[in-house]
Amino acid sequence: MQYRGLRSALIVLAALSLPFAARAMTLPSKPQQHGARIVLTMPAWQSGAYWARYDHRLLVDFADLKRFRAADRRLGLPPPGVKRVVFLGDSITAGWHLARFFPGKPYINRGISGQTSSQILLRFRQDVIDLHPKAVVILAGTNDLAGNAGPETLGQIEGNLASMAQLGQANHIAVVLCSLLPTLHYWWHPQVPDPAAKIAALNRWLKAYAARHHEVYVNYYRAMKTPAGALQPRLTIDGVHPSAAGYAVMARLVRVGIAKALRAPVR
Repeated sequence: MQYRGLRSALIVLAALSLPFAARAMTLPSKPQQHGARIVLTMPAWQSGAYWARYDHRLLVDFADLKRFRAADRRLGLPPPGVKRVVFLGDSITAGWHLARFFPGKPYINRGISGQTSSQILLRFRQDVIDLHPKAVVILAGTNDLAGNAGPETLGQIEGNLASMAQLGQANHIAVVLCSLLPTLHYWWHPQVPDPAAKIAALNRWLKAYAARHHEVYVNYYRAMKTPAGALQPRLTIDGVHPSAAGYAVMARLVRVGIAKALRAPVR
C-alpha cells in the first residue's frame, strides 16, 4: 500500500512538471499505458520546436517581460509636449508597422506574437505605465479564444481587459479599447470550434464596457467582417492576421479613436 501511494504521488508530480500550456491545451482521451509507465500524448498541432519553446517561455517568463525590458529603459520619458501612444497587444499589433501607417507620430509598438490577455496584463506596468504615454491602444483576446495558454472563459478574458483599462485610468492614461478582429478558424489550433460567436460576444462586452466607463471603443470588427463572421479576404493574409489593406482600414479607424481619447483633431 505504501508503494502504491508513493507511485501515485510520483505520477501526480510528473504531470505537474509538464509545461502549463501543454497540460492545459492537451485533449487526449486517455493516457497510453506501457507496463508501469504512463505516457501522456500531445496532439499533433502542439508538437514541434515552436510549441516546445512556447511552453518553456511560459514557465520561465510567462509574460515575456524580457522582450521589451531593455527597449523600455532606453526609451525613457517622452519629451515635454509629446503625446506618446502605446499600441499593446499580440501578433496583430506586433505585425503593424506603425511608422508606415502613422509617419512622424510618437507611437510605440508593444505587441508580442501569441500572447493572451493574461500575459499582456502582466506587461502593462513595464510596457505601458512606465513609458508615461498619453494613451494606450489595447487589442487583445483572440489568443485566449484560441487556447494559446490554456482554456479560458469569456469572463476571465473580460476581467483581464477591464483590469488593463482600470490601470490606464488610474495612471491618467487615456484608454482606447479595440474590438477583436473577426475569424472563423484558428489555423494553428484547428481543434478550436468555430470562434465567431465568442468573438462577437466579447466585442459586445467591450463596446458596453467602454460606454459604461467612458472609454473609447474602436470597432474594427464591424468594418472588416463578412456576413459569416470571417475577415474579408482582401483584408487578411491567413484568415486571422491583417494584410496591408487590413491594417489600412484599422489605421483609419484607430486614428479617429486616438484623437477622441486625446481630445484632439484627427490627423
